[in-house]
Amino acid sequence: MEHRKLRDLEVSALGLGCMGMSEFYGQGDERESLATIDRALELGITFFDTADMYGPFKNEELVGRALRDRRDRVVIATKFGIVRDANDPTIRGISGRPEYVRKACEGSLRRLGIDTIDLYYQHRVDPTVPIEETVGAMAELVKEGKVRHLGLSEAAPATLRRASAVHPITALQTEYSLWSRDPEDGILDTCRELGIGFVAYSPLGRGFLTGQIKSENDFAPDDFRRMSPRFQGENFRRNLDLVESVQAMAAEKGCTPAQLALAWLLAQGKDIVPIPGTKHVRTLEENAAAVDVRLTKDDLAHIEAVFPKGAAAGERYPAAAMSSVNG
Repeated sequence: MEHRKLRDLEVSALGLGCMGMSEFYGQGDERESLATIDRALELGITFFDTADMYGPFKNEELVGRALRDRRDRVVIATKFGIVRDANDPTIRGISGRPEYVRKACEGSLRRLGIDTIDLYYQHRVDPTVPIEETVGAMAELVKEGKVRHLGLSEAAPATLRRASAVHPITALQTEYSLWSRDPEDGILDTCRELGIGFVAYSPLGRGFLTGQIKSENDFAPDDFRRMSPRFQGENFRRNLDLVESVQAMAAEKGCTPAQLALAWLLAQGKDIVPIPGTKHVRTLEENAAAVDVRLTKDDLAHIEAVFPKGAAAGERYPAAAMSSVNG
């Protein structure tokens, strides 16, 4: 597995998003999840992504158990900022208050069972707290040795500039894929200007770009994609047509649709690190093989012609969730 750099933090070219092992994509299987993390390490994946709100709180514990005895081999990234109630997970808020930053970090360290978080993100920008105050509190954690590198998630260019003036930002994590290309509207340019690495979450369109989703009935009753505009009604049917085009291109290239989509993302810049999520060994192995798919200029032009920017139908989140991105 090749390595890439997020500013001065070296990670595998593909990371592993662990969220779905605990929540959002139907029921998880802990044994399979642990086996998936083990296999990721065997394949050279060293970059693991979690957050306190996944589960809630359970995913960090899972990742901690899986990686604790191999701490020197891995980069662990986690996040704070989306506040959830353990007794009623449907209750959510956003906080960037300095006292909350510290409390959240202590909780994550405890659940992960580690002394230092390699990359600590603010999950969503709190519009009620100046970003300078939040990043200032995060910087204090770096001084204390509790955090190595700082990141933001779903932050707008102006926010990145203000944050970077307080402390170097190592990575921005934002949704980016063939069907979510918002970062191309100034965000990637700003990251490159400021020396910030880019971590692409949902690089397979929440599974849609794999070609395995054919109907809304393919989702478990508690799968959050049932509430996503892109997976509903006419939007679903239009997006399915796009994915069929990806499948045809992948067949020509001799790879799977998922591998083509990941190879496209890897080709967008050496500063981009996708973190496809999975809780299954088989899917992980398929995704990891994407690093061996080489796309020519003609391939990239063909993909652009068939699946141009803005082609996906529907917003990527329901309206309430969209209001919290790009703060």
